[in-house]
Amino acid sequence: MGFEENRSHKPFYGFVMIYHYFRQRWLQRQTARVLQGLSKEQLRDIGLTTDDLSRWN
Repeated sequence: MGFEENRSHKPFYGFVMIYHYFRQRWLQRQTARVLQGLSKEQLRDIGLTTDDLSRWN
């Protein structure tokens, strides 16, 4: 077996997956923060309630 056969095809795949996980969590927290700043009328306009927001936390 040569060196190329034993080498991983995606050596940084784990780091990429961790980055995507934390990026997704950051975006969810940012979205929740923005939605919590909206009034009840604004939430109703986009089809959400305050109960919907409590499920995000």
